[in-house]
Amino acid sequence: MSRLENGVCIVRADLATEDGTPTSLWQLKPWWCQPWTILLTGLMAIALSWLLLHRWWISAPVALAVMLWWWLFLVVVPRAYQAELGEGATLKKE
Repeated sequence: MSRLENGVCIVRADLATEDGTPTSLWQLKPWWCQPWTILLTGLMAIALSWLLLHRWWISAPVALAVMLWWWLFLVVVPRAYQAELGEGATLKKE
């Protein structure tokens, strides 16, 4: 996928745009900020709030906060990144 070389992210040519920009936001992120870690951390937060406290009125807001966090980082931010890539490609064509 990608590797860090002299502080610069090097991406395979088939996974990058013409100028070398990664086509996926996740290629820029470290292992601990990948979708699977975001999902796992959220699930653990919800499960731990229930297992430790057994209070639905605490676990429900935790679950809501986690779902908002997921929506932001797994839906909104990647879409914005793709839109930004699309804008950059459009500007270069003009």
